[in-house]
Amino acid sequence: MRLALLARNANLYSHKRIVAAARARGHEIDVIDTLRCYMNIASHRPEVRYRGRALDGIDAVIPRIGASVTFYGLAVLRQFEMMGVYPLNESVAIGRSRDKLRCLQLLSRKGIGLPVTAFAHATSQADDLIDMVGGTPLVIKLLEGTQGIGVVLAETRSSAKSMIEAFGGVEANILVQEFIKEAGGSDIRAIVIGGKVIAAMQRTGGPGEFRSNLHRGGKAKEVKITPEERSTAVRAAKILGLNVCGVDMLRSNHGPVVMEVNSTPGLEGIESATGMDVAGKIVEFLEKNAKPGKTATRGEG
Repeated sequence: MRLALLARNANLYSHKRIVAAARARGHEIDVIDTLRCYMNIASHRPEVRYRGRALDGIDAVIPRIGASVTFYGLAVLRQFEMMGVYPLNESVAIGRSRDKLRCLQLLSRKGIGLPVTAFAHATSQADDLIDMVGGTPLVIKLLEGTQGIGVVLAETRSSAKSMIEAFGGVEANILVQEFIKEAGGSDIRAIVIGGKVIAAMQRTGGPGEFRSNLHRGGKAKEVKITPEERSTAVRAAKILGLNVCGVDMLRSNHGPVVMEVNSTPGLEGIESATGMDVAGKIVEFLEKNAKPGKTATRGEG
């Protein structure tokens, strides 16, 4: 197969691993800088062009679109879909996962376990928001935040009100969520590929840190997940329409609750913690499923 890895930085661990795995299995793969692509929006022969030439003959595209370039990255991916190129994850599904509110709404509608969550924009009703999620402690998240940035823990009612009012002062969209104390500062990331959990790790934040993101100094180890956690991860991926994703869950007293579904999960942490060749599994999935025009949405929606 001829593959295109849509990414900005070819030197990231995850991207180098995918390239190496594809080549080891006999495939041709190029890393295409997302922002250097440009498009010919033609009715009968849509094109993606790169460095003065059309990107023809590509069997599948692997989108590794950074959060900061989501809008343009999804536009490029939609153009590939319109050309009949098979995407590892479709543009519509990635868009759902990147919109944290939309993601939670879709999961909630299908009965997936979630922390009690409120959403607001520059609200003056801080007390009502706090009461909606069961009081303090609670977590406040910027809707556009990534990798633990823009996530704060408010332990008292006064601090929660101050934070909500501060975010309101900058016209921010925020999520206010119950704090799952029993999780003990740890979460679980399950990697789902093709409707199956192929690896799972438990991430724990550093001393005094409630966020477990590895980018913020968290530690990871392999973990055996329960059948309920496995089912939750698989269902979350299916609801959003993602073939490959990382589902982040907390272990609460009432079962697993999903915090986020990441359509571009990093591979270094999960491969180091579990020894699983996740990059190889991604390429294997494409070998079995990549067929011209098989995209469900063809760039629609």
